[in-house]
Amino acid sequence: MAASRRRVVLDACDELAARVPELRPVIAEAGPATLRKHKPRYDHFGELCRSILYQQLAGRAAATIHGRFLALFDGDPTPEAVLAIDDGPLRAAGLSGNKERAIRDLATKVAEGTVELDRVSRLPDEKLIDELVTVRGIGRWTAEMFLMFQLGRLDVWPVDDLGVRKGYGRMFGWPLSPTARELGPLGEPFRPYRSVVAWYCWAAADTASPVAAQRV
Repeated sequence: MAASRRRVVLDACDELAARVPELRPVIAEAGPATLRKHKPRYDHFGELCRSILYQQLAGRAAATIHGRFLALFDGDPTPEAVLAIDDGPLRAAGLSGNKERAIRDLATKVAEGTVELDRVSRLPDEKLIDELVTVRGIGRWTAEMFLMFQLGRLDVWPVDDLGVRKGYGRMFGWPLSPTARELGPLGEPFRPYRSVVAWYCWAAADTASPVAAQRV
């Protein structure tokens, strides 16, 4: 599965280079895009917990808290285990009140089926994003990063990401970076490979992809 996914991304890079001249120099310099290169480190629930814990924290501090959180569950947090644990150990691990409530809300919604992590492969992008953003602490950007880097979805266009907007402006000669509203329709010509173009926007902006930067 990983090999076939990699082949699809490589084919997408070739097709984009053939039909979008502005992308060619960045593709040549940055090499093939790396969305989901290897098997994900965590299952879907664990990855969403990690995303919540990393929000608004420096990488090293977030990694420390995340490591303590994982240790509470022997490295394998599940919705049932999160709902069963008291607040005390979570706070002792370094979770703020907001993050503790967000993690519990995620666990509740997964356990109840509001967020259908057991059938993500069958959910279209927008349906899955709509479910994820019902969780406290998960906004559209976090949901989009989950789709791109955990699930390897190829047609996500994160218009709110500053790096993507900056990189697009550089590649296509904008004097100022496009706004999120402007960037939305500009992604249409890149379907069904907008995730790949977003990755090259980060490369053009000299910015590591947000999720790749957190792989510490």
